[in-house]
Amino acid sequence: MTSYGDPAFSLFLRKAFIKAAGYSDDALDRPIVGIIDTASDYNPCHGNAPQLIEAVKRGVMLSGALPMVFPTISIHESFAHPTSMVLRNLMAMDTEEMVRAQPMDAVVVVGGCDKTLPAQIMGAISADLPTVVVPVGPMVVGHHKGETLGACTDCRRLWSSRRAGEIDAAEIELVNGRLAPSVGTCMVMGTASTMAIIAETMGLAIAFAASIPAPLAERVRSAEASGRVAAALAVSGRPFPSELVTPASIRNAMVVMQAIGGSTNGIIHLAAIAGRAGHAVDLADFDRIGREVPVLVDLKPSGEHYMEHFHEAGGVPRLLAELAGFLDLSVPVIGGGTLADRVMRRQDMHEQQVIRPLGQPLKAQGAMAVLSGNLCPRGAIIKHSAATPALMQHTGRAVVFESVADLAERIDDPDLDVAADDVLVLRNAGPKGAPGMPEAGYIPIPKKLAAEGVKDMVRLSDARMSGTAFGTVILHVSPEAAAGGPLGLVRDGDRIRLDVAGRRIDLLVDDAELARRAATTRPAVERPERGYAQLYHDHVLQADQGCDFDFLVAPPAAAADIEEAAQ
Repeated sequence: MTSYGDPAFSLFLRKAFIKAAGYSDDALDRPIVGIIDTASDYNPCHGNAPQLIEAVKRGVMLSGALPMVFPTISIHESFAHPTSMVLRNLMAMDTEEMVRAQPMDAVVVVGGCDKTLPAQIMGAISADLPTVVVPVGPMVVGHHKGETLGACTDCRRLWSSRRAGEIDAAEIELVNGRLAPSVGTCMVMGTASTMAIIAETMGLAIAFAASIPAPLAERVRSAEASGRVAAALAVSGRPFPSELVTPASIRNAMVVMQAIGGSTNGIIHLAAIAGRAGHAVDLADFDRIGREVPVLVDLKPSGEHYMEHFHEAGGVPRLLAELAGFLDLSVPVIGGGTLADRVMRRQDMHEQQVIRPLGQPLKAQGAMAVLSGNLCPRGAIIKHSAATPALMQHTGRAVVFESVADLAERIDDPDLDVAADDVLVLRNAGPKGAPGMPEAGYIPIPKKLAAEGVKDMVRLSDARMSGTAFGTVILHVSPEAAAGGPLGLVRDGDRIRLDVAGRRIDLLVDDAELARRAATTRPAVERPERGYAQLYHDHVLQADQGCDFDFLVAPPAAAADIEEAAQ
């Protein structure tokens, strides 16, 4: 706490100023629970945050503790220039430093939109104060002409129809007002849903917190219950987030991510979360898990349903029951006990179609595969559960775009030399190159091909893709072109071979020619002149390491010390 040299005077001064807000000595003598407010007029995903904060405060006070609300950065995916990923690390730093700076015994983080929960969890691990995660919850579904709609999988599908001339301007405008019918995060298995489920799986949130729709009274009651848990943590002082983010819970998160058809962004965020606790995500292990663990959750974009249906089916506790054989159920969770205590009992289950049994999976293998090959020495990711099966083995001619700006300028040029069996390549769109890995990896089908009925193509980039998107899209090529990765050596007309079953993507150019190209190719990225942009450029790690800052990752030795202290 703030000190002025004399400890007694420092306390006297702090109390004098906080009493200006009307607090009594009785209130100030109680355990303090900080509550992070990420409400913002720019963030409709967090539109229910004020109501949830009031519920958390109620739970804290009913348990005899004092709630103290304070703001941090709020990030909305659609209103974060240049990208939300650039700002994730800044929000994580803000979260960490504000938790450190202010007196509190435990903290509740309230958030949801894609980069918010990862940033809050990253900051909470580094501050290492007992933490409860409260997701804001998913939107309810929309409707149009008898069809159920969900942001933003159906945004992309219907916009593709508009580009192909199948929907006119009047109808697409009508659809625009129906895709996101309430506050809350995207109601498909996008990044927000993925990370909320991961937070619950890792024991950072209470049971069912990931899936309750944002507008429901049940969501408010969950927030109140989270406040009660936070008050108990403020008294007990344990567990710390670093005690919950362990190799075992990280592996559990990878199992669940594969089984839910999770967002490709999830593996980047999980790597960053793991790094804050001094651990690493093993991409080879993630791929092995994907070969063993099938997709069980029938949600868009891999399936047909939405988050409110997942919740009605039993949410994470119901899913844990199916995945029990793949999970370490001995890991601790907030509120006491272990993950085993969260597993839904068979007698509490009902008939449903959203969470499949192991014997009847939606997809035989997990959502994502990790590719290697001469184009991605440190890996690349494909969400093959949402891709076109016929393109899982494909060889095509490269059509190269040098940047996001180049892509926007030329993709719909009627003179673009492109055919349906080509491979669209976007580079200089990675952590440094863009900067911040925009969700540009979902390269649109060139308009002239869309008009011919082409729905999918092999697309390759060092960028990211929204978790709500679908298609045969290879992402997170590491290292990126702007960091000297081999993606920068691809030329128009080169042949590229994708073999998802063999877990490879290769540029079919001999090593000698690649060496000649490398000798004359320089990364096309300039160092920003000042400020946070320069800090980001100088210190951001590559996708396989979570795109965190190198100076914020905990050394492995620190993780061992944490585990020893916990024991």
